[in-house]
Amino acid sequence: MRGRHVLAALALLLIAACGPKAPEVPVNAEDVMFVQMMVQHHRQGIEIAKLGTARATTPQLKTLTAAIESTQQDEVEMMLRWLHSWDQPLTPATGAHDHHGGMPESDVKRIQALKKSKNLEHDLLNLLIAHQGDAVRMAGDEVSGGADPAVQEWAAQVQASRKGQIGMMTDLLNR
Repeated sequence: MRGRHVLAALALLLIAACGPKAPEVPVNAEDVMFVQMMVQHHRQGIEIAKLGTARATTPQLKTLTAAIESTQQDEVEMMLRWLHSWDQPLTPATGAHDHHGGMPESDVKRIQALKKSKNLEHDLLNLLIAHQGDAVRMAGDEVSGGADPAVQEWAAQVQASRKGQIGMMTDLLNR
């Protein structure tokens, strides 16, 4: 009798294990492409922001660049965790995103020139405005074409926060 109860219990466990699994969060190519591109984009943003944090003299600009540097580092770590959880490469294959207009990158020469700029704050603000504008556009593509709700929600936050930063930087530039 006891053997039958053990077999019945094992059968129930096997049936439960073979039952419906919790649905996985959908991830599509747009999600992967967006996250891979944004990791690279953020790393450039961090490089630009570090220059502002180190050399800006206007307190608001120094605070803003420090916040950009810190926030984007945290976001890079979050995006890398997403890519790991999706079992996707951390970086795109060379030329993988060319059919999407390529990756909007701040010109490496402009970043190098910024390091030597005699008008650092003006040049920094112009470069960051363009850089954050690229982030807004990239996030818009994810909001309209992505599948993962968490990534789409974050992309919408990126759009809003970067538009706010652009507004602040435009105000600083116009002073």
